[in-house]
Amino acid sequence: MTKTKHISGLQNGVRIESRILEEQIQNAVQQGARILEVKALGQHGIGGRLPVSEQEPVHITITGSSGQRTGSMGFPGTFIDIHGPASDDIGWLNAGAEITVRGNASNGAANGMAQGKIFVDGSIGARGMTMTKHNPRFAPPELWIRGSAGDYFAEFMAGGIAVVCGLDAQTPDNILGYRPCVGMVGGKIFFRGPIQGFSEADAKLLPMDDENWDWLSANIKIFADRIDRPEIISLLSNRDEWQIIEARTSSEKVIKRHLSMAEFHANVWDRELGRGGLVGDLTDLDRSPIPLITTDTLRRFVPVWENCKYMAPCQANCPTGIPVQKRWQLIREGQPEKAIDMALKYTPFPATVCGYLCPNLCMQHCTRQVQHMAPIDVHVLGQKSIQAEVPPLPPLSESRVAVIGGGPAGISVAWQLRLAGHGATVFDRDKTLGGKITSAIPTSRIPKDILEAELARAREIIDHVQLEEDMTAEKFAQLYHDFDFVVVAAGASTPRTLPVPGKERLITALDFLKRAKTGDIRPGKRMVIIGAGNVGCDVATEAGRLGCTDITLIDIQEPASFGKEREEAEKYGAVFKFPCFTKEITDKGVVLTTGELVPADMVIVSIGDQPDLSFLPDTIATQRGWITVNDVFQTTDPKVFAIGDIVKPGLITDAIGAGRQAAIAIDAMLTGKRPVGDPSTMLQHTATSIEYVQLEGEQSEMIDYSRMTLEYFNPRVTQFDSLERCAQECSSCGSCRDCGLCATICPRTAISRKTLENGGFEMVSDPKRCIGCGFCADACPCGIWNMVPNTPLG
Repeated sequence: MTKTKHISGLQNGVRIESRILEEQIQNAVQQGARILEVKALGQHGIGGRLPVSEQEPVHITITGSSGQRTGSMGFPGTFIDIHGPASDDIGWLNAGAEITVRGNASNGAANGMAQGKIFVDGSIGARGMTMTKHNPRFAPPELWIRGSAGDYFAEFMAGGIAVVCGLDAQTPDNILGYRPCVGMVGGKIFFRGPIQGFSEADAKLLPMDDENWDWLSANIKIFADRIDRPEIISLLSNRDEWQIIEARTSSEKVIKRHLSMAEFHANVWDRELGRGGLVGDLTDLDRSPIPLITTDTLRRFVPVWENCKYMAPCQANCPTGIPVQKRWQLIREGQPEKAIDMALKYTPFPATVCGYLCPNLCMQHCTRQVQHMAPIDVHVLGQKSIQAEVPPLPPLSESRVAVIGGGPAGISVAWQLRLAGHGATVFDRDKTLGGKITSAIPTSRIPKDILEAELARAREIIDHVQLEEDMTAEKFAQLYHDFDFVVVAAGASTPRTLPVPGKERLITALDFLKRAKTGDIRPGKRMVIIGAGNVGCDVATEAGRLGCTDITLIDIQEPASFGKEREEAEKYGAVFKFPCFTKEITDKGVVLTTGELVPADMVIVSIGDQPDLSFLPDTIATQRGWITVNDVFQTTDPKVFAIGDIVKPGLITDAIGAGRQAAIAIDAMLTGKRPVGDPSTMLQHTATSIEYVQLEGEQSEMIDYSRMTLEYFNPRVTQFDSLERCAQECSSCGSCRDCGLCATICPRTAISRKTLENGGFEMVSDPKRCIGCGFCADACPCGIWNMVPNTPLG
């Protein structure tokens, strides 16, 4: 049942201030009220700026006397019904509210309105519909008047639609008042009845065509319904009685000009007295005038179109380097299949990881989020990527690469090598591919059919897979001899434990998760998990699924868990306790150093895993139990690369990205783009040493957040329920959206769109027109335009 709230502007016999009444309305809405009945005593701003959504609208009925600016800055989803006349500035700066006035409205109705509708069952005062505007992304604002408008109507009107019906008008012989449409630059006015002129320099009279009449006749019925006057529909249905006034375009406006000083100087002064005037024969100095507004070489700054010069923040922070904004661009261009297929060039797991398992670093660094707006939800695109089709594969080269480990890192490097035309053989000790994704991650986080489909696709691409192969020093030596390169991606599968009494009672997190997926373990009712990271949360989730009702995660510090893993654990009632230091494990549970017993039927240790490096030769350097690599994941042996958790613990997407980086480096060496080099210098090589290979056709530097302008977007959009909605809300950081906003906003019409021979385009600024004002750069949602100092002489 919809909650109703009654609010009065009179309390204890005293009129309350406008701000107090506004606070009461705001609080009522925040507490769930969706129908408000307000008895006003002249309070201002009633119904404005309410935290509402179009999915849960708020309906406000105002009785008594509403004050100025009722519904000012109103949001979509706000419906205001004034039972009586309205004071000045009704709907001032309205941003989406719908307001009904059952009587006359005073001066400034719809002043500065940008969205929403105002229905007036009467006439309005002076300066109605002034300085309105229209964002083309949204429906134009509307003002409906049953009677007539006052003086200076539509002054500086810049967008929107006004309808003046002329019924029971206060000024029946002039329903648009004195001097309407002065300075009008946008929008249109439908009117019915006599007028005594308008500013013809700014607006023009148009006949009623079919398209406009269809719109008007359909909306007259809505207006009649809003003001409860069905009888006016027939009175307003004669097409011949209606006329339209529309703003002139800039090219249509007639401007009367006086002779400028420059023209007088050239055509009168110099013609009569010669160049230089009275002293022209005494000096050879150039005395030609310099214009007040400078262009070309005299500008202080020059706009430069830097399309695709920088990476978008989403791409720059994705370890796999997926150009997310380019995928949204393809969807905007009507090519969703290409957008979906593009992911496979960067990762073999676009659905499994991007759609389900990744904490989505791209969303965390989305420009929208940095500017306090909801980031684009990449899960929608990630989950659709299960439909991606593998690009055509090049012929295989004679090179061979061995990959030790069939987890995300190993599959990624083998996948990328095959896309580059090189064969790879994957060796893994498990019975199936996928590593911990297959064996340990709960099915609650990734649908089984999605994972199996992507693994099957990987098996089709990777040339050879040899499972149940335990790696030894002898086998490694043989691989080193038989293959051109060896990539070690064996992961970290040796669980760490605690050196405390009773440690033999501990079950490792990895063992528990593997057995939980096969149904081979029963945790009992009480569980303690030592280590409250994300893996510990996965254990808690599986324990809850298996019937455990009392789950406690303890840690020596504030838990590092976050995101979906922690949310799932908390759904099963998991409790986090810290700081806790384990003293002993007993048959009753975990004894802390404080003497407290945390009871448990089963105790899990989840303090991380470490790699098994026993099969590696001494030529490969390690540090603290991890393989040492350079920035392209090459070890101290130039023929051996190492990626994933065997180098350092990280996210799944880190492992996939490392596989792509290593594959790029190996391809560069196999194809002669970069020599293998001397082993003694391998660890000094950085990513920049193969930059020209890695970044061929790609950018190397992230665009600065300050360059994007997001005022073009609706900050209230938080639901991304389709690919198209996501694509439209993406600011396309660093890549031009082709929106034309820069050309539209340029005060000198200096910017134009140029079509290129390859089918592309570029935006071009004419130096003869451009004054270097920077409007283009300040307005660009993508950050494409950059203002640089003008150095014509250097």
